[in-house]
Amino acid sequence: MNPPVSNPLRWTDLDPPSVYQLIARALAEDGAGEGLANPLSSFFDPSTALVESSEKPTSASLVARQKLVVAGLPIVSMVLEKVANRKNLPAASFRVDTKVKDGTALAPGETLATLEGPASLLLSGERTLLNFLQHLSGIATQTHCFVEAMGETSTRLLDTRKTTPGYRFLEKYAVGCGGGYNHRLGLFDRIMLKDNHLSAGKFSGGEALEDAIAKARRQFPDLPVQVEVDELSQIPPVLAARADFLMLDNFSDEDTKTALKLIKGQIPVELSGGITLSNLATKAALGADYISTGALVHQATWPDIGLDWE
Repeated sequence: MNPPVSNPLRWTDLDPPSVYQLIARALAEDGAGEGLANPLSSFFDPSTALVESSEKPTSASLVARQKLVVAGLPIVSMVLEKVANRKNLPAASFRVDTKVKDGTALAPGETLATLEGPASLLLSGERTLLNFLQHLSGIATQTHCFVEAMGETSTRLLDTRKTTPGYRFLEKYAVGCGGGYNHRLGLFDRIMLKDNHLSAGKFSGGEALEDAIAKARRQFPDLPVQVEVDELSQIPPVLAARADFLMLDNFSDEDTKTALKLIKGQIPVELSGGITLSNLATKAALGADYISTGALVHQATWPDIGLDWE
């Protein structure tokens, strides 16, 4: 049976064609207006055309202008590769020399990577590669701040499915770079019984909750079953039905303590709802196995990363 929580995604877990597809869309958006009712028929960068006559290689450095945790460095060369293809340039026309690895904490002024290639190529790819790199590094930096705020605890920090459409696995990868763990990768990897599922399925009360878990076991025996509860009275039937994973949704600290005494370590417990940076240490000290929050992604801000020309 699959574990209720995934280990952090590694870059090698991601599908390269899917990442290239996102990059291609981003470049087409920037250079052809894709997404508008009347986009251009081909990539067009008139500003860069002014320097295209120069064949002399240009050097530039990606530099952190504030404290941050890096995520997304492999995308830099992928973006430049796509730009080179559009300009009919060989892949050997540029070089990316990374100075750190994803997951590294940097101070202001430290270099992430150096780039070398035709000025037109670096200029056409500059904004797209920075957009990816800053977005993902923002999530990694935010996650690192949350992990640090938890202090010395065995409780693990989880992300959620509150991700940018189309960017989920890149964003979950960035959470891992910041020290967090991945929760549900998607609808496909577990049974999640929330109040809406129980209402839609006409399940209600303790016995019906047990029935819902039993039905999930019969229909999908290879998937773990997670149940969300929002009151203490729902916990005994979940334990009796031997669910794999229990989520306490918006429980007060006192009710969380009561719930954990009731559960006695029989199944892993996740705290969710109302989790903020200011209350994270208090929540972690309660002793649950996991704490989840969508804020790792949807409240992350982009750190300042510059492309400095030499």
